[in-house]
Amino acid sequence: MIDYKKAGVDIDKGNRFVKDIARMAASTKRSEVMGGLGGFSSFMKIPKRYKHPIIVSSTDGVGTKLMLAELLKKHDTIGIDLVAMCVDDIVVTGAEPIFFLDYFATGKLNRKKARDVVKGIVTGCKQAGCSLIGGETAELPGMYKGEEYDLAGFCVGVVEKDKIIDGSSVSPGDMIIGIQSSGLHSNGFSLARKVFKRNELKGKIGRTLLTPTIVYTKTLLKLMRNIKVKSMAHITGGGFYDNIPRVLPSNAAALIYKGLWHVPKIFALIQKRAGIDDKEMYRTFNMGIGMAVVVAKKDAGKANAIIKGCNLKSWKIGEVIKGKKEVII
Repeated sequence: MIDYKKAGVDIDKGNRFVKDIARMAASTKRSEVMGGLGGFSSFMKIPKRYKHPIIVSSTDGVGTKLMLAELLKKHDTIGIDLVAMCVDDIVVTGAEPIFFLDYFATGKLNRKKARDVVKGIVTGCKQAGCSLIGGETAELPGMYKGEEYDLAGFCVGVVEKDKIIDGSSVSPGDMIIGIQSSGLHSNGFSLARKVFKRNELKGKIGRTLLTPTIVYTKTLLKLMRNIKVKSMAHITGGGFYDNIPRVLPSNAAALIYKGLWHVPKIFALIQKRAGIDDKEMYRTFNMGIGMAVVVAKKDAGKANAIIKGCNLKSWKIGEVIKGKKEVII
């Protein structure tokens, strides 16, 4: 007889893991959450302070950074990356992330490894101020090798209708503030893994690359409460060249000045090993800037002060000029 367990799917182990998650997720619970984990769906009220709430959503993964976590056998921070990649996309619209769900797929469920992953997700949700209210754990033998796994995240936020940030108010003369990244965040790992040897990835370089993505949510929400933010760009896949134009009006361009901010050494090392030019680097990586914020020139100083007060570094990295939705570095 071949039952489901012998076929590679252990339902009882999966159910025990759901109980593990429920205990951890409880620590992220907001007052608007209705019920707990374990049902077919999850419920959450819209925060009462919103008069004309607009729902904002985002989904993402962490790419081949997962392979580095597997190589280093360190899985307790990759969940932070997962949350950050979703909530940082939501907050640039002016929205407050309110809940998060994850999808964890593996060939064979390792509860210890999976708990470490969820531990990171819980940490990320706390940093973002949103609740982990559900998810899916899928054991898929034959699709993934052994205990290999993949992750996806799903986030929902809320923004007041008249406070949506879409870049339409951006105009020439505005300043571009760059907020520090912690390193590669979750992009460019296919290239980074290719230029370093396996023993390097298992050492200091690998640990540096695995540094989790910064969750900017609370910093940016505080910034928006205190000054008028005209647009924000999360610098992810596509770097400066593909992300900043997404939040510019059709008659504007971004002029970025290199040398005005601290670029982590890991980027120079990757460029040297890969032998690629600056343009390719700025299109592949964040180059030390995880978030670009456009404000009026008069507000730039106050913006930097607020960001500094949130224990993050920021710099005036450029300005908006007349142009056609492009980036000039």
